[in-house]
Amino acid sequence: MLNEPTAKKIIDDGLGRAALDGKRVLIITPDSTRSGPMPLIFRLLCDALLPRVAKLDFLIALGTHQPMTDEAQNRLYGITPADRAGRYKNVTIHNHHWEKPETFIRLGTIPAAEMERISGGLLRQEVPVALNRLVLDYDHLVLYGPVFPHEVAGFSGGHKYLFPGIAAAEIINLTHWLGALITNYRIIGVKQTPVRETIERAAAMVDRPMTGVCSVVTGVDGLEGLFVGPVRSAWEQAADLSAASHVRYVDRPFTLAVSVMPEMYDDIWTGAKGMYKVEPAMADGGEVIIYAPHIQEISYTHGKILDEIGYHVRDYFVKQWDRFQGYPGGVLAHSTHLKGMGIYDNGVERPRVRVTLATGVPEARCRMLALGYRDPNSFSPSDYAGREGEGILYQERAGETLFRMR
Repeated sequence: MLNEPTAKKIIDDGLGRAALDGKRVLIITPDSTRSGPMPLIFRLLCDALLPRVAKLDFLIALGTHQPMTDEAQNRLYGITPADRAGRYKNVTIHNHHWEKPETFIRLGTIPAAEMERISGGLLRQEVPVALNRLVLDYDHLVLYGPVFPHEVAGFSGGHKYLFPGIAAAEIINLTHWLGALITNYRIIGVKQTPVRETIERAAAMVDRPMTGVCSVVTGVDGLEGLFVGPVRSAWEQAADLSAASHVRYVDRPFTLAVSVMPEMYDDIWTGAKGMYKVEPAMADGGEVIIYAPHIQEISYTHGKILDEIGYHVRDYFVKQWDRFQGYPGGVLAHSTHLKGMGIYDNGVERPRVRVTLATGVPEARCRMLALGYRDPNSFSPSDYAGREGEGILYQERAGETLFRMR
């Protein structure tokens, strides 16, 4: 594990190689749904850059997550109102306002023919590429974030903090639906994927120099690795370490997985990682129970749409495309990722794995969404600990380790 002096040296040395003196610098970071020692990284970045740059600000890459209040931002970065008024008085912290079309700038278009090539024929459509226009107010962008196996891109991090982090809806929906067509089962934990290629293609349209600060974390805030340099290079090094650190191979599949979700996931939209990360190691006909009594909502942003479409396997949507093509691809993708692999034939849906919520989401809503329900007040997840020999996986702080068959 890296201690603070080592992390400081890596950041100082890495940023020292970038031409940042007298420049306006924007640092883009994840929100509170990602692990890692964000307060430490925030402080080290500020210490390294405030003496050198003309302007230093932060932008929270929300994707389509809820905007963060000032209080939530302070918790994220480990600062107080007094810090913001004093030591960091010249640092502005911005939310990414994905819901406001006027905040975006069109950068270009990925042609339909190129998208067909990238996707291996899965999609042929022109993709507008638009990004938060705030990036144009700065001379240099720094992308910070942890790297984990990811259900859409293969691995998180790198230029993904631009697309979808601060991107407009078109490319968010396109990349997520492309990942869904490939399926989480096949894409998660794979370094080079069609989704990653799409992200890199879009990132090439950003005409600002960028530096990547990519971390590999363990637990709540343990720092296992830290890489600073050109974004693609830093991300690739972090992805290699994540593949070694965050993937656990098992010799036989689990019939039951109990995923205990930490409180940083406050709805099923984010807490669904309890399914994503175990699906490749589940037996046919198995069950994943997501235990999170603190979660009361399916999605604070997209809940109404999910209530309309429910949770279904990919082919449920693909084989009824006339009915569903008007829905956002990102929401359809989330639906298929939580439901997992399966088939839909002659009006009958057969998921490979059952997904059950033991959360604060009411039973009636779970059933309406085609999900199972367990009363979290009468369910004791710890009863399943230490039973891997019986084919039962119990995970505290689920959602970050990927399980795969050896």
